[in-house]
Amino acid sequence: MTVSFADIRAEIPGVYDQACPTRVVLDHVMSKWGVLVLMALTDGTIRWGELRRTVEGISEKMLASTLRTLEKDGLVARTAYPEVPPRVEYALTPLGDQLMERMMPLMAWIGENAADIVER
Repeated sequence: MTVSFADIRAEIPGVYDQACPTRVVLDHVMSKWGVLVLMALTDGTIRWGELRRTVEGISEKMLASTLRTLEKDGLVARTAYPEVPPRVEYALTPLGDQLMERMMPLMAWIGENAADIVER
């Protein structure tokens, strides 16, 4: 069964309006770097360096900013270990797992169709 925009708005009045918090969440989650970082974390806990290599093209500054935002949103958990050298790991939270269960089919569809879409 397909749910329409009208269906969602009827069920949750005011959702997606200009001042609705959904706009902030969409900005964080659907940004290019937000999506790629979240996708990388679907494979499990990952350290900073490995995450940076996995998300090709992201700068250290943008990775740090994206991770801070996603952590603040409750989608990513950061664990710092009191070791020398310092070790920091990132993982999806249960909320992040729920999000990615829904997002990964969309990302698979994009992966399958991107070349045809861009060719047009």
